[in-house]
Amino acid sequence: MALKQRAIAVADKEVRAHAILDAFEALYLEHPDRMASVAEVAEAAGMGKGTVYLYFPSKEEMLLALHERHVAGFFARLMQRLEEPGKRDFDEVFAVTRDYLIRVPGCLALTSRCFGMMDREMPIEVAVAFKARVATTVATAGAALERHLALGSGGGIRLLMHSYGMIVGLWQLLHPNERFGQAMDTPELRPIKLDYEREIERALRALWAGTLDAAKPQAAPARKSR
Repeated sequence: MALKQRAIAVADKEVRAHAILDAFEALYLEHPDRMASVAEVAEAAGMGKGTVYLYFPSKEEMLLALHERHVAGFFARLMQRLEEPGKRDFDEVFAVTRDYLIRVPGCLALTSRCFGMMDREMPIEVAVAFKARVATTVATAGAALERHLALGSGGGIRLLMHSYGMIVGLWQLLHPNERFGQAMDTPELRPIKLDYEREIERALRALWAGTLDAAKPQAAPARKSR
């Protein structure tokens, strides 16, 4: 009976944590230029401030938790695809990337903000624990990717890391900063006003093609006849 009660308590905590993150995400999407206060999140979630602080000691940790939820959703779907029968290819992996990262409202903006925030505003132990959890997930997905793409040991995790860096970096380069407004509409900046989704697919396709080509066994040079 005690075990069942503890299980219910854990499930209830997860429900509450997700309810808080749901409220925080809704406020973030409504006002992406600022982070909502704990009081605003508590009101939106229908809870007291004290309850929110029990789950997330700061706004920054709440933001990181929301980012981690996006990352977890992406990798859960990716692993589901990688565990299905048959071989996976770039198009299938990119479809998951598009649907669970690229097209998720606010996801890449949140990712970009978290990357900068972890260096300055996040407690070191919290940031390191987050990185460790993500590293474990990426390693698992990377190993599964190696089986599908015939990559050497460690090749899958490197491909995923390079891909993720490209996804975030290109978004930061091409996404117009709301603060700049019409100042971005100048002749000098027009060359980089490109369609992000189209450009990231091209860039990732080239990265994957180059990686897979480099992983192919090299034919031995033909021996010269005497």
